[in-house]
Amino acid sequence: MSHDPCPLCGRAGRQALPQTDEGLLSLIGSNAPGWTPEQGICPACLDLFRGARDRLEANPKIFHDGEYHILPTPLRVGANERFTGRGITIAFLDSGFYPHPDLSEPHNRILRYANINDPHYDEKEFHTPNDSSWHGMMTSVVAAGNGQLSGGVYRGLACEANVVLVKVGSAHRILHEDIQRGLEWVLAHKEQYNIRVVNVSCGGDYEASYLTDGLSQAAEAAVRAGIVVVCAAGNAGHSGDHTVLPPASAPSVITVGGFNDKNTLELRDNDAYHSSYGPTFDGLQKPEIIAPSIWIAAPILPGTPTAAEARLYDQLQAAPDSELRDVLKASPGIDLQLDAASDLPVYLIRHLVSIKIHDANVISGHYKHVDGTSFAAPIVSSVVAQMLEAKPSLTPSQVKRILIDTAIRIESVNVDRQGWGTIIPGRAVERALQFQ
Repeated sequence: MSHDPCPLCGRAGRQALPQTDEGLLSLIGSNAPGWTPEQGICPACLDLFRGARDRLEANPKIFHDGEYHILPTPLRVGANERFTGRGITIAFLDSGFYPHPDLSEPHNRILRYANINDPHYDEKEFHTPNDSSWHGMMTSVVAAGNGQLSGGVYRGLACEANVVLVKVGSAHRILHEDIQRGLEWVLAHKEQYNIRVVNVSCGGDYEASYLTDGLSQAAEAAVRAGIVVVCAAGNAGHSGDHTVLPPASAPSVITVGGFNDKNTLELRDNDAYHSSYGPTFDGLQKPEIIAPSIWIAAPILPGTPTAAEARLYDQLQAAPDSELRDVLKASPGIDLQLDAASDLPVYLIRHLVSIKIHDANVISGHYKHVDGTSFAAPIVSSVVAQMLEAKPSLTPSQVKRILIDTAIRIESVNVDRQGWGTIIPGRAVERALQFQ
């Protein structure tokens, strides 16, 4: 094995490839234009592409039918799928939640739902889809969903972790003080539910010093108590005010920015995302690390018009030409534009369906793709759950150090926007296993 840098990722340890595996060579070549087998790749990239080939061969329909071919998150980040967060509980703070089948079936892994502003909430609240349910449902499933509605394809890295869901606001407003109360609730229930990680994909109302800010102090207290606190950096990097707000501005939390991996396995074309960045009020540089924050597969909220539309688009795509109009006429009122187009030539109906799928970011009848650091953070939370499963004795500071040490900087992204670079989950878990 050569010590020369890998032509795909820049890591040392380049090795030659077997010329007989044409499928593997083709997959690498299609994701890395200009690459030739003679250049070789490192063992980590080889494992990534072998895993990709196996996944593609196992799920040809997901990747070859329809217009969008969103790659599963574990595949894109090169996860070590030996570890799935077993025995670890991740708490989520968000605007609201819904017990999605990817968390509740075939075994319910939702240990608790709590509403900070209404401790005596009606049980129907959790099971009734509404606007406030969307965001938290997606963040929790991105991290810990098992892909129940996709045959296991669109699962999170921590697909066997338990979850605790803490509602701290609504789709219209999440208050600074309510996030603080949510963190305090998590800390108070840490032992009861074995909470090792808390994901915060929401931010406070104002900039403040962590020395005096109650929300930041709550985050620091959680870390001191042994909980790894993972926070989204925010999405204000495209504006002049790219401030990182509490609790993401607290020094001990892991603050996650985003990048655009173009939904490919190519490592050289990664680009910036408009995530927020420091320095913070206290002069700290944030984020520490970044993760994919666009083209992320996430669930569609069941029982909503969007879910009905996605299912209809899925049925229309699968229907043969002779049955296309029958499918459309069997579902009146779901999409009025398609209703009006039911007598058009079949090729025009299919074209309209393709436009609908594109505009709605639909992957299938149950999933769509989303963007934002709100979804980069749960990817990191799921990696942390893997690390803690591999090495339960790790402290929050050790977890943070390992993530930083195993990250890789992206050449095209300014250092202040990416910190130590993109997470490399497989390396982080291996380092956790070896940690003394």
